[in-house]
Amino acid sequence: MKNITIAFFLILLISCSKKKPSYQFKSTSLDSLTNYFDLANDESISRIKRFKFTEKAFDIVMNLENDSLSRVYLVRVANRYFNINKLENYEKTVRILIEKSKEAEDTLYLAKAYSYLGDYYGGSSKQDSAYSYYFKAEKLFVRVNDSYNLGRVRFSKAHLQYNQSDYLGSEIAVFNALRAVKGKNGRELTFDCYNLLGILYNDLGEYDKAIEYNAKAFAIIDDNVNDPAAQPRAMSLNNMGLVYQTMKNHKKAIEYFERGLMQENLLVNQPSVYAMLLDNLAYSKLKDGQLRDLPDLFYKSLEIRNKLDLEIGVIVNEIHLSEYYAVQKDTLRAVMLGEKALKTARRSNNKRFQLAPLKQLALLQPKNAAEYTSEYLHINDSLQKAERSIGNKFTRIEYETDKIKGEYSTLELKNRNLIYLFGFFTIIALFLYIVKSQGTKHKVLLYKQQQQQANEYIYNLIINQQNMIDASRVMEKKRVAQELHDGVLGRMFGVRMNLEGLNSFNDDLAISQRKEYIVELKKIEQDIREISHEMNREKSELINNFVAIVDNLFEEQRKTFPTKLISKIDRTIHWDNLTNLIKVNLFRIIQESLQNCNKYAKAKTIKIELLKINGNISLEIADDGTGFNTKMKKKGIGLDNMISRAKECQGDLHVMSNKSIGTKITVIIPLEQKQIPE
Repeated sequence: MKNITIAFFLILLISCSKKKPSYQFKSTSLDSLTNYFDLANDESISRIKRFKFTEKAFDIVMNLENDSLSRVYLVRVANRYFNINKLENYEKTVRILIEKSKEAEDTLYLAKAYSYLGDYYGGSSKQDSAYSYYFKAEKLFVRVNDSYNLGRVRFSKAHLQYNQSDYLGSEIAVFNALRAVKGKNGRELTFDCYNLLGILYNDLGEYDKAIEYNAKAFAIIDDNVNDPAAQPRAMSLNNMGLVYQTMKNHKKAIEYFERGLMQENLLVNQPSVYAMLLDNLAYSKLKDGQLRDLPDLFYKSLEIRNKLDLEIGVIVNEIHLSEYYAVQKDTLRAVMLGEKALKTARRSNNKRFQLAPLKQLALLQPKNAAEYTSEYLHINDSLQKAERSIGNKFTRIEYETDKIKGEYSTLELKNRNLIYLFGFFTIIALFLYIVKSQGTKHKVLLYKQQQQQANEYIYNLIINQQNMIDASRVMEKKRVAQELHDGVLGRMFGVRMNLEGLNSFNDDLAISQRKEYIVELKKIEQDIREISHEMNREKSELINNFVAIVDNLFEEQRKTFPTKLISKIDRTIHWDNLTNLIKVNLFRIIQESLQNCNKYAKAKTIKIELLKINGNISLEIADDGTGFNTKMKKKGIGLDNMISRAKECQGDLHVMSNKSIGTKITVIIPLEQKQIPE
């Protein structure tokens, strides 16, 4: 449906652009010829009379000598035939112009004749011939340095390529047309190019670009340049509305269609554009659920299009009406309109116009859906095959045309060779870049592996050191136990023996000695209790090596720096179950944070908490120091290292800092580590 609507709009756009000839002439003695031209261009006169006046003008021009002025008149005759849709006479006049231009070696008018012949074949659905003549005209306009007509013929090529779904070729051709008129007097052509780009990007689904170029087209309209009777604003507003309709933003689409219908004298000047806006407005209202003015708007548009014999527009209208009656549950009428649209599309001999009616009928008639779908797929496949080959076909036409005309130049060959050479070196450079990039990635991976091995090695060294300390402590405890056994027990044995010896005496001396031995027993008891408490405290502190290592770090901090350190460690965490990577990185983050506090923070108090929260290890380090700006793009290497270490443990590190509050670093690391594939 979208392709049918856009194709109809483009045909209308091109036909309107040809109504006003871009040639002006000085008055001559041939007053009758000038009068015939004016009458033939008067739209208030019937087409039959306009055709007769054009015929009279043609007869006069054919009797003139073959000079530059007679060729100008032939162009004007061709334009008059085109405007009244007498395409056979138009083609005949253009071919006469080609013969006379070749005879006079007039390159400019030969180029114009080729471009007009391209228009003729384009309108006759002979795209190969149309493209060939456009290409010939383009070459000649380049030769004579006619930038405006060069831009115009490139735009015609772009329009032809778009209709053949060669979107990339069409886009390139439009921008080439814009380059041709850049900085020159070509606002009307620029408007046409922007309009086509808006339609092209809408069809490609690049809606932002479509809106951008439609807005540019609307902004460039100037009544002193663009013919107001051609209603360029109405066309541009319709084009913008179609973008929003495609995006299913029907409320926005309705706004643009209504603005387009408000343009002055639209129905009089361009009834086809008026009918198109009515149909699009009605369709967006249908999709938006605004049914109050329906189906009257559809029928009003259909009536105008039938009077103007606009086959494509009639097909669009009939499909839209079919959709409307389907919404109203009037299936019989919906099917009737769908079949009517299909019949009209088949009569047009353009298979693309048959797709939308077939799709609609398949939805309305489930029993016949297989038949309609099969035909739809067959047509769609054939169109896609044709579209896939169209770009190469146009390229081949350019090559064959150049070969026949012998218009290859040394410069073009050099440029092509340079492009090939540049492409070759680009591929080589890209290959080298990929190889180098892969090598760099490999080096980074090796570095990370080596760093991980180094971290584990460092941690193992720390563990070994701690084990040695623990072994020393065990030996010291053994020695203490021996001392207890040999010293304290010996004293207790001596006291016990003396007390037993005094049991048989009850004199004052014996009582005094008993009291002394009891005091001695109390001293021995106190010594044993103190030793026992000390041993139990050391045991609890050495639950595992990691906690002992961190405690040693905290103790060293307290001894070395005046800053008050408050620490809290959750000793219920089973550190032995965690990988060395986590323990090494946590230790290094704590170590780096303390180092930053000592160097820069000037803090009075540091608070460190290492806890188990919601299945995660939570490390929180806070100080009341000077703080720093966390929004700075460039962070210190220490902070970057801490962030990197947290990520290695599948965790996150967050920093909050304020000059009036201090700095707070929070690290969250999951206890359950996900398995990362190598």
